[in-house]
Amino acid sequence: MDVSVEDKGERRKFPLTAWEVTMAGLVVFGFMFGLAVVYLTMPASDYSFLKLPRSLEDLQILRDNLESYTSDYTLQVLVGYCLVYIFMQTFMIPGTIFMSLLAGALFGVFKGVALVVFTATAGASSCFFLSKIIGRPLIFSIWPDKLIFFQSQVAKRRSRLLNYMLFLRVTPTLPNTFINVASPIVDVPYHIFFLATVIGLIPAAYVTVRAGITLGELQSIGDLYDMQSIVTLFLIGVVTVTPTLVSNKSGKA
Repeated sequence: MDVSVEDKGERRKFPLTAWEVTMAGLVVFGFMFGLAVVYLTMPASDYSFLKLPRSLEDLQILRDNLESYTSDYTLQVLVGYCLVYIFMQTFMIPGTIFMSLLAGALFGVFKGVALVVFTATAGASSCFFLSKIIGRPLIFSIWPDKLIFFQSQVAKRRSRLLNYMLFLRVTPTLPNTFINVASPIVDVPYHIFFLATVIGLIPAAYVTVRAGITLGELQSIGDLYDMQSIVTLFLIGVVTVTPTLVSNKSGKA
């Protein structure tokens, strides 16, 4: 699929049709309905503390209030957490890093990592399939040049596409939100997308969830990634992309 030859007029008009807006609205309604069910099964209380965290202070307030509910209403907290995280991933809402920290603070390292990888993968998959239906005009209006670059890179690395997608997931070469939306547009097969997401998100999820256990010691989000963490993630990225580079050199020889 050659995205570079699309009619440029498509970029200037309102990106979504009425049908596409309706589809997105139905997805939003589904998430809101699920959250409403969770809310109705919780005991009567003051839930004014429930909001998407935008700072470490917001996150600490949320953690302090949710800790007591986590032991008594574990299922509701888990379902509510999953719905919020998947919703944020689906609609590219910033702040999932705070949700990952919260998983560590509430559930510990191993359960937290499993929860974050599950919800992040589910959210990325939801975004992938929603983008497959309505994403093409939207991504042309937001990231036209980046989309053309991504398509050319995917086309060059078809034989080792999993390695390339893993590299993208582990390193900050392209934003994860962009990868989620653009992958179906440039014909990345879902099984490749899924495997790269599940495996590639584990290192960063571990770093973030581990930091959530000592949430009170964090002064800023920048404290999450010390030099050891950055070097480790970089080396993992190099390892994942090496087979692709070797294959390309062998093909030119």
